[in-house]
Amino acid sequence: MRILHTMLRVGDLQRSIDFYTRVLGMKLLRTTDRPEQKYTLAFVGYGNNPDHAELELTYNYGTDSYDIGTAYGHIAIAVEDAYKTCETVKAAGGNVTREAGPVKGGTTVIAFVQDPDGYKIELIERKAA
Repeated sequence: MRILHTMLRVGDLQRSIDFYTRVLGMKLLRTTDRPEQKYTLAFVGYGNNPDHAELELTYNYGTDSYDIGTAYGHIAIAVEDAYKTCETVKAAGGNVTREAGPVKGGTTVIAFVQDPDGYKIELIERKAA
């Protein structure tokens, strides 16, 4: 078994596609519009299934915001240099909510950014081998 994708409901599909592709460097993999069911899907990621997990952005017609809730945590993305990635995110207009630095009580370097709908994304530094 493996994770195929994670779904997030978004209030403005194009705004979210722009954030994940322009700010975080993902690719728009495919879209599906279902007018009869009143929703549109956009799949983004760093590669396609089955080699990579994808993020499914779901826009339900007429809904421009959601309550994230207290059960949601965050998405985690491995980056080679968290400090540089934070600078890149900020330069692209993204929101860094926790600057890069060691996790409390440890040595792993992390940072957090927030997408336009308020979802948190953790950047975890993983140096290339």
